[in-house]
Amino acid sequence: QVQLVESGGGLVQSGGSLRLSCTVSGNIGSSNVMGWYHQGTGSQRVMVAIDSSRGGTTYADSVKGRFTISRDNTKRTVYLQMTNLKPEDTGVYYCHAAWSVETRWGQGTQVTVSS
Repeated sequence: QVQLVESGGGLVQSGGSLRLSCTVSGNIGSSNVMGWYHQGTGSQRVMVAIDSSRGGTTYADSVKGRFTISRDNTKRTVYLQMTNLKPEDTGVYYCHAAWSVETRWGQGTQVTVSS
């Protein structure tokens, strides 16, 4: 059974930084797409950044130049480095995995950016 566990959220001041981690347990194969999604209060869940194991990353326009997605396959972990955080970045961040015909979400981690 594949599970995704996020960590690294917290409270940070505007302009600060956080690094989120998503550790994968179970087999998602060597061909997969990992991503981070953001859900603000009363808002839909939206893509922040995705990374394909075949190469290539995609970022939402709102985070380009501020957020970086990366992965350490030896640790089975995907990271989201967030810098220059803004109050509108506040919300729950979810890790997502897609492989073969399956997908999975993590439980989410809360990020709060104070102004």
